[in-house]
Amino acid sequence: MPSPLSADRPAPQPPERDAVDALIHRTRRLRGDVDAVRRDAVRIDEDDPQMRWQRALCDLAVHHLDDLGTHLGQLREGLPAEPADEQASPARTSEEDAADEASGPLIGRVGSAEWNLLTDEVSWSDELFRIFGRAPEAGGLSLDDLPSLLLPEDQPLLTALVTDCLVDGKPIDGEFRITHPDGRIRTLHMAGEPVLDTDGCTASMWAVIRDVSALRRSQQVVRRTHDSLRREQHIARAERRVAVELKEAVLPPWQSSLRLPDHGPGTLDIAAHYLPSETSALVGGGWYDAMELPDGRTLLTVGDLTGHGIQATSAMAVVLGALRGMAVAGVEPGALLGHLNQLLETSIQPALGSAVCCRFDPRTRTLDWAQAGHPAPLLFRDGTGRPLPPPDGVLLGAASGVAYEQDEARLLPGDVLVLYTDGLARDRADGRGGAHPGTETLLALAPRFSEARSAQECVRAVVEEFGGAERLDDACVLIARVGA
Repeated sequence: MPSPLSADRPAPQPPERDAVDALIHRTRRLRGDVDAVRRDAVRIDEDDPQMRWQRALCDLAVHHLDDLGTHLGQLREGLPAEPADEQASPARTSEEDAADEASGPLIGRVGSAEWNLLTDEVSWSDELFRIFGRAPEAGGLSLDDLPSLLLPEDQPLLTALVTDCLVDGKPIDGEFRITHPDGRIRTLHMAGEPVLDTDGCTASMWAVIRDVSALRRSQQVVRRTHDSLRREQHIARAERRVAVELKEAVLPPWQSSLRLPDHGPGTLDIAAHYLPSETSALVGGGWYDAMELPDGRTLLTVGDLTGHGIQATSAMAVVLGALRGMAVAGVEPGALLGHLNQLLETSIQPALGSAVCCRFDPRTRTLDWAQAGHPAPLLFRDGTGRPLPPPDGVLLGAASGVAYEQDEARLLPGDVLVLYTDGLARDRADGRGGAHPGTETLLALAPRFSEARSAQECVRAVVEEFGGAERLDDACVLIARVGA
């Protein structure tokens, strides 16, 4: 056991028992609080890396508090009495050690040792024998023999620590690993100092050794889960960046109003906007598009595919490309949606989607259109708005061999047509925990649309109304204003 005289300082006085009891009580209360948090964390989704990391931190905190409580208890009890004879402290079996390990944290095991350099006497505590899995009758190991129990790669470290302590008077503070007789690798922390005689010469060395295997395993779990979380976050950011770039590459490049056709009667003034979700982290498969067809008519379309990320945006790119190709080939809106339904149904990665497809003839101001499980376009005229009566049409990819009905509407100069995805409307909070029908909010913009001088001003009104709303999904809106 340590001498009252050490190389650095006089022997400390034992703390007051009441003070230690108070610390133990506070530690137990804190341990209970942390354990309650840990029990809640056990009921988590194992696929969530953030939750796994939080639970690992709770486990580590509990280990630390168990360690602290054990040491405070040892401090309160004081130095254990030496056994009267060897029969009072029989050698422990590996089964008893295993039972101890199962009943309490391994980091609570603390042993001590002293090596007398003058008499070569070695003194180990009973707990130290149990830590090393060594029978007390075999005696403690000398400083020369102690490294033989360590893993080969850790032996030079212990030798250097002991040498620095005995030769240069440096305190020992290091960790090494041993192979326990039960076959498991244990990590031990060793802290010690040289003990000086009255002449100031090193007479012995004492050390406190504790088994920190469980603590280190918990720390490794925390590091691994943290590293895994960082990797998954990095992958998520990279995937989002690719999804955003793909979406920007596929959607029409025009930012301001578009005029189709660029001259003549019945020209449409067109503007569109993409509104991200509340967190901006989920990039969905929504689209909007407008293009002049070879026969002089104009294609207007918006739609949305289920899912988020690269899979949704890549599927959106395929669908939008097919839609443009069939529209250029002169396929009617109803038949076009039928082909898109078959495309989604037979794709390698099936998806569901909704869409509305319109074809406007500027000469007759006739709008042919069809929808697939999508909100109907809103028609604003003379300061009021209404949804167009929708023809029948189910979600894209939901059923085989579906026929999509097609309807016709006649537009007048000054009419405003609004196409939008349901992400714009369905998630607006109404203050009562429900969902407000955003279509009504769009229809309430009729006076502003009537006063607007361009489609871009109409889009600006929609963004001002919905841009600050909390949406669980992203949304697209396309507005076409009929010219004279």
